[in-house]
Amino acid sequence: MRFLDRLQPLALLALRLILGTVMIDHGYGKVFHGGLAHHVQFVSSLGLPGWWAYLSAFTEFFGGMLLIASFLTRFVSLAVLIDMAVAIWKIHWKNGMFGKGGYELPLTLATIAFALIFLGSGPIAFDAIRGGGGAGARPKKT
Repeated sequence: MRFLDRLQPLALLALRLILGTVMIDHGYGKVFHGGLAHHVQFVSSLGLPGWWAYLSAFTEFFGGMLLIASFLTRFVSLAVLIDMAVAIWKIHWKNGMFGKGGYELPLTLATIAFALIFLGSGPIAFDAIRGGGGAGARPKKT
């Protein structure tokens, strides 16, 4: 099983790329083509402050880009985790886990974000190169 341990950096890379790609796709329509105004109205209709729509849209779109670039991975993952928790709570919970519009996708995305918070971006990452706390980052020489 030691062989599989050596593949962990690839697993972290895959988690980051998948989460980032899905988040960009979900955020794109909210940020561009007039979607932000609609998203503000939708978030307000849920009983949440309208300005939270900006946080969620930018977390999804720009946060997804940062995840792919592996920049600020832990911070962005925390933002994604919060974004998905609110989505489950306010939108998807009533549909059950596997019903139409269920919370299986946001729960999966939140779980990936949760893992990245604690595991970091891994050594195949800009965070690791710059010493930003990615798992497997080389310690600085003193």
